[in-house]
Amino acid sequence: MKMEEYFKKGQAYVWKETFAIIKANKIDWQSFVNIVDKHEITVIIDENKIDKNNVIEIMKGWKIFTLDIVFPSTFCGVTAKIASELSKKNISIMPIAAYSRDHFLIKEENIVKAIKVFESLGIKIKIY
Repeated sequence: MKMEEYFKKGQAYVWKETFAIIKANKIDWQSFVNIVDKHEITVIIDENKIDKNNVIEIMKGWKIFTLDIVFPSTFCGVTAKIASELSKKNISIMPIAAYSRDHFLIKEENIVKAIKVFESLGIKIKIY
């Protein structure tokens, strides 16, 4: 099946919460995700759950778009296609790939434009 067919059969949803991306001192178990590499800990968390004592640096005002479409593990180009279309509208993203879903952090002020981009690709949007 082609990517466009997956898009037309699938949907994305926008989380109601607004998130912060934090360079953190430690993992936060209340977060959406913790990313730990050998240089830093990144915590993506609902802004209402931030532990200020855990913050080294912070970027606030992010919404999460979850692409609720399961692609075969060998499928290529999904994030590239979406990122390319969003970039044409000057919308930056922070993509996160989970086991079977892709997530895109998009600045809150770009929600309306981003929804139009997803819809132009044939992806239905739900807002939670």
